[in-house]
Amino acid sequence: MLDQEKLGFHPISMDDRNWMNEKLKEDRLDACEYTFANNYIWAKAYDVQVGCAYGCGVIKYREQERVRYSFPFGNGDKKSMIAHLQKICAVHGYRLHLCPVTEEGRSQLIEWFPGEFEVGADRDAFDYVYTVEKLTSLRGKKLHGKRNHIARFMDEGDWQYKRMTQKEIPECRRMAKEWMAMRAEKWNDGMEQEISAMEVAFSHFGELGLCGGVLYKGGELVAFTIGEPLNEDTFVVHFEKAFPDLQGAYPMINQQFVLHEMQAFQYVNREEDTGDQGLRRAKLSYYPDRLLRKYRAVESHVVFADETEREAITEIWNRCFGDDRAYIALYMDNRFERENMYVIYQDNRPVSMASLLPVQVMVNGKKEKARYVYAVATLPEYRKKGYALEIIKYAAQKYGEPLILQPADRDLQEYYEKRGFADAFGESPCWIYAGRCAAAAHTPVLVTDDCALEVAEELDGRDRPDMIGGWVVSDANEKEYKAVRDQFFEGEGYVEWDENAIAYAIRENQLCGGRTLLLTKSTAAQNPAKAVLMYRTEQDSLHIMETTLDDDALYNILPELLGYTGATWAYQRNMGGMVLLPERLKGWDCRAGYLGLTLC
Repeated sequence: MLDQEKLGFHPISMDDRNWMNEKLKEDRLDACEYTFANNYIWAKAYDVQVGCAYGCGVIKYREQERVRYSFPFGNGDKKSMIAHLQKICAVHGYRLHLCPVTEEGRSQLIEWFPGEFEVGADRDAFDYVYTVEKLTSLRGKKLHGKRNHIARFMDEGDWQYKRMTQKEIPECRRMAKEWMAMRAEKWNDGMEQEISAMEVAFSHFGELGLCGGVLYKGGELVAFTIGEPLNEDTFVVHFEKAFPDLQGAYPMINQQFVLHEMQAFQYVNREEDTGDQGLRRAKLSYYPDRLLRKYRAVESHVVFADETEREAITEIWNRCFGDDRAYIALYMDNRFERENMYVIYQDNRPVSMASLLPVQVMVNGKKEKARYVYAVATLPEYRKKGYALEIIKYAAQKYGEPLILQPADRDLQEYYEKRGFADAFGESPCWIYAGRCAAAAHTPVLVTDDCALEVAEELDGRDRPDMIGGWVVSDANEKEYKAVRDQFFEGEGYVEWDENAIAYAIRENQLCGGRTLLLTKSTAAQNPAKAVLMYRTEQDSLHIMETTLDDDALYNILPELLGYTGATWAYQRNMGGMVLLPERLKGWDCRAGYLGLTLC
C-alpha cells in the first residue's frame, strides 16, 4: 500500500533549507510561495511539511482542515510525482488538491492529465509584481499622490532609513505590538497568524537569509519591512508594517526599501491580497506591471474546458445543434473563457459540455450573482450516462448561485423540472402582427407584396432607415443598449447582462441577419426619449428579439419596419425561463422579472 512516508514527508526544518533552495533554483519560480523562508515562517499556521521524490520537491499544507500540496518543483519527473500524490489521496479518501499552480503548471496538468483536474484561477492569491524602477522613482501622473504623501513625511527632515540588523529587531517587536493594539477592533485569525509568522522571521532572521529595512521619524521607529530574493531578477516582500495614522509612512518605507535594497533586481513581488479589499486597493494603487496568475487544481470528473480543445468543442456543438462553424466560431471568439464552460472527458476528449455565463439577477431587491446555463450538449454516442446533469449539479454546488436557463422545447422543460428547476421570468404569449405598410391599424391584416416592394425600393441602398415613426434611428452599441435596457427592465427578477455579453448579442444578431437599433425622440423634457429595438428577419417574417418600446409605439413603427425589411409579418415571444435556486434563496417568487437575450 502506498504511504506518504515514501515521499519522506516531515515537518519543515532548517535541515531542509539547502536541498529546497537547490530544487527551487532549478525551476526559477516567480510565485511568492516558492521560497524556503516563506514556508518556514508560516509552518505553524499551515502545518507545513515537505518531501522529495522523482527528483522533485513538494510541500504539503493543511488549510481549514483540508490537505493540499504545492505543484512539484525542481527538474525531476513532476508528472510521476503528481500521479503518486493522486494515489496517496485515493488511499486516504480525498481528492488531490494542488495549490499554488503557475501558468506553466496549469498547461502541464492539462496536457499530462486531460479531463482529470479542474484548474481555476485564484484571484485572491494573484501576486502583485512591479518594476524596481517604478517603485523607486514613482514617476507619472498616476503615482502623483504617492509622491505627495512621501513629501509630507519628509517635510521636517527628521527621518532616517536604516537596513535592518539584529540590533533593530527588538524595536520592531515593540512596534509590532503597538501596531496590533491599534488594530484591536479589526483583529482576526489571519492577523494572529501573520504576527506569529513575523515572530519566526525575527527569531531566525540571519539563518533564513532575510533582508529588512526600518524607518524612523523624530527618533521613533514608525515602519519596518522584511523580504528576500525570490530568484535572480525578483525580490519578494513578505512583511510591511507602518503606523497607519502617520501620513506617508507606508509609501515611504516601500520606496526606501526598494531604493536601498533592491537595485540589483528588476522586479518586486509584493505578494497577494488574500481577498482583503482594503489591501487590494492599496496594491492596485501602485499600478502593478503584472498580476501573476495562480491557480488551484482539484481532481474532478467535471473540468473547465481548455482553449486547446476548441476543435472537440466545435464538434460537440455542430453535431448536437447543427450550427455552422462560423456561428460556433463567433461564440468561441467572443464568449468562451477558460472558466465559463465545463466539460466531461471520455476516451481522452470532451464529450459533454455546458457554458455557465455570469449574469446578475435582482432577488428580493438585491442584485445576486447568477449563471446562465447555455449550450448544454453531449455527443449522441455518450448520452444516457447523466453527464449533462452531472455538470449542472457540479456548477450548482460550486457557485452556490441561481442557475438560469431557457429550454428549447417542452420535453426539455419537463426534464429540468424533474431536476429542481422552476418556471421563471414571466413567459408571455406570442403575438403576431401583419399590418399594411401605410396603415396605422393594429388589427392583423396581410400586407400586399406591392406595398412592401415600394417601400423597400425607396430605402434601397441604405444601411438602415434614418427615421421610423418619428424616432431618429442609429445603430446601437453595447454601452447605449445596456443603459437603455437596464433603465427600462430593472426591477425584481430582472436578469442583467454586462457590456461584453450585450456586445456578443449584437454581433450574433447581425450574423443571423438582424439589426440592433437605438431610437431617439425629442421631448419637452431636457433629455430625449430613448428606446432600443433588436430584430432579425427570417424568410418573410420579422422577429422582434427584444425592445423597450411599449406596444403602441411598436405597432406604430411596424408598418415602416416591415416595408424596410421586406417582411410581410412580425412576431415577438418572450419565452421566460427556468431557474434552480440555491438553498439560501429558496422561497423567492421567481415568476417575476424578465430574462431576454438568452443567446448572450
